[in-house]
Amino acid sequence: MQLATQSDVDILAVVNPIMDNLMQASTDIDHDAHIRDFTERLKAIVTPEHLQTVCERYQAKWGLLDRREVVGVFRRAESVAVVWKQWCTNTDDEFVAELVLVEDDGRYLVDHVVFF
Repeated sequence: MQLATQSDVDILAVVNPIMDNLMQASTDIDHDAHIRDFTERLKAIVTPEHLQTVCERYQAKWGLLDRREVVGVFRRAESVAVVWKQWCTNTDDEFVAELVLVEDDGRYLVDHVVFF
């Protein structure tokens, strides 16, 4: 079944474990774990050096990624986007986390992910 036709609950059952892995891999600055569910396009962008620079920068400024709350699930013809309200450990500021998931040869893969 195409992901975009599934319920929010079913989509989140797929996306949340992927996002949990991304958050832990960012905390650990573990490139292999971080790109585990990435499309080839995204793997080419997120090099080990890029991940390390980005993670060290946000961790020094805001702390580690902490809890998140779903804002919404957005369906597209070929993908779904999920947006969360995100918190970090060293600030009360609120951030946005977003992930775009696509289907590729029977697997669900991340084609875009951002935290700001």
